[in-house]
Amino acid sequence: MSFSWVERVIFLVALIAAAGGFWLRFRKVAGRIRAAKSDPGFSIHPIPKRVWDFFWEVICQAKVIKERPLPGIAHAFVFWGFCIFGLITLNHFAAALGFPILDNMFGEAYRKFAAWFGVAVAISIFGLFVRRFFVRPRWLGELSKESGIIAFLIFALMVTFILVVIYPQYEKPLWWAHTAALLAFMPLIPHTKHLHLLLSPATIFLSRGGFSNIPPLVGDEDFGLDTGKDLTKLVALQAYSCVECGRCSQHCPAFNTHKVLDPKRIALGVREYLNEFGPQSEEPLLGTHLSQEAVFQCTTCGACEYQCPVGIEHLPIIIGLRRGAVNTGKWEDDYGTKLFLALERNGNALGFASSEREKFIQKQQFPVFDGTQEYCLWLGCMGAYDPQGREIISSFAQVMTYLGTTFGVLKKEKCTGDPARRLGNDLVFQQLAEQGLETLKSSKVAKIVSICPHCVRTISTDWREFGEAPPIEHHSEFMARHIDKLPKHGSDKVVFHDPCYLGRYRGVYDQPRAVAALAGHVVDPERSRERSFCCGAGGGLAFLGEETGDRVSHNRAKELVATGATVVGAACPFCNTMFRDALAAVSENPPKLLDIAQIAAAGIKNRAG
Repeated sequence: MSFSWVERVIFLVALIAAAGGFWLRFRKVAGRIRAAKSDPGFSIHPIPKRVWDFFWEVICQAKVIKERPLPGIAHAFVFWGFCIFGLITLNHFAAALGFPILDNMFGEAYRKFAAWFGVAVAISIFGLFVRRFFVRPRWLGELSKESGIIAFLIFALMVTFILVVIYPQYEKPLWWAHTAALLAFMPLIPHTKHLHLLLSPATIFLSRGGFSNIPPLVGDEDFGLDTGKDLTKLVALQAYSCVECGRCSQHCPAFNTHKVLDPKRIALGVREYLNEFGPQSEEPLLGTHLSQEAVFQCTTCGACEYQCPVGIEHLPIIIGLRRGAVNTGKWEDDYGTKLFLALERNGNALGFASSEREKFIQKQQFPVFDGTQEYCLWLGCMGAYDPQGREIISSFAQVMTYLGTTFGVLKKEKCTGDPARRLGNDLVFQQLAEQGLETLKSSKVAKIVSICPHCVRTISTDWREFGEAPPIEHHSEFMARHIDKLPKHGSDKVVFHDPCYLGRYRGVYDQPRAVAALAGHVVDPERSRERSFCCGAGGGLAFLGEETGDRVSHNRAKELVATGATVVGAACPFCNTMFRDALAAVSENPPKLLDIAQIAAAGIKNRAG
């Protein structure tokens, strides 16, 4: 196929116009990302992990497929199609200029392979079009004309290429049709959500390196995400990478119970702010594009961040916005104020005097940790002050005693600061973290075990900002290691609820199920393991009064009851608290609610009796 000089001039003018249209928009986006401030604490290391994550999540599209299989496979074929057609497009342009690069045996085979793959891409993009415009899952949001146009152009690119193989006599008109679709597609990319084609690989490669990795504040003038000047390069990059797929919305407990919060709108709100004000603006972030009410409805369950296929880290953004509001005094909430005062004055989130903890320890005759015992049993606020939490602690202490494991409790123990951390009060969190680290150090603690996943996460990860704590594990991990020594009992049908801070945050799923199985047969609710639905207590929300709209705990309790189980197995005192009333509210004959420590202790009691 040859081209006249007129055809080449027309092609070059069109190509330059398309490339210019692309660059005019893309340079603005790139400029805003570059102009944002650097991310504190960010490190490119370890490189091997980043390379693997890039290969697995970008090249293999593993996360896209795993979390939403059918549309995920369709999306993967479209992505792989773009990769395969990269060489085809290069040859397409080179051929117009008289320098084809695929006019050889390899090129002939490659074009045939691309044609067959193009069929898969065409079918996939048609399926995605039908899903978005006719099936229309509500989490995808409003219909977008741009999405329809892009889908049509991708379909046209595939069809015009495939038809050349079938009708080689029409090669030139099909070439021009393919070129028209391609050049129309180019300038549209940076104007639509399809910018993620270019940015999301970088977003995934440049992650913060951990789940819900909250960056440190730097200097006295760093209050979190308050104005545009506080937005970092990673936040800006992630905001522009959002593909608006709605996976975060689909799994968000707030969105599913009709709250204001929609995690997708958090990313898009940052993008809209950057488009209007830029990263150097002193306009407040919470206002026109981002809602303070929405930000404080987040349970920090992490379902959004876990589900996101393009590497957006919602939790550091949400907690950053909370920081900006709390640390500058812009968040006014009576319950929040009461909580922070309780943490400062009493050292626990429930506001009880420390003497109440001492009375409980004396009543249970718990040994005080003196440095000779193997484990320090961390009580936490719920284990020390909440009646049901105390029952869990008592049961777990019985298990440890039965196993012959020596342990002691700290004479003085304060809250880890989890609710302050998640709600954005860095001053209170720092005070509690530093006091906790000093207490553990002076007590010569070598190993810690806790019934609370929130305490485990905060001590093991969040405290690192101020020092290294001794190793800590959850009681489910401890008991699972000794499962062969714990007696089985009963034949109940047990439905296990995965706590967010044990599952998504820590990756612990099988161990608590092994312990729950001591009471009988374990079943999963509709949403389980990585997709588990939150109880509604996380992110400090357990202390912020009544919810608006439907209750998250009731939503989850209905799923647990629907399994027909006689026992609900829990592994977090916060989940236990939330389900205590929720199960009774949604069922006339609710299943029995037990922590896995209580399940294990019941078997010990049966054997002794």
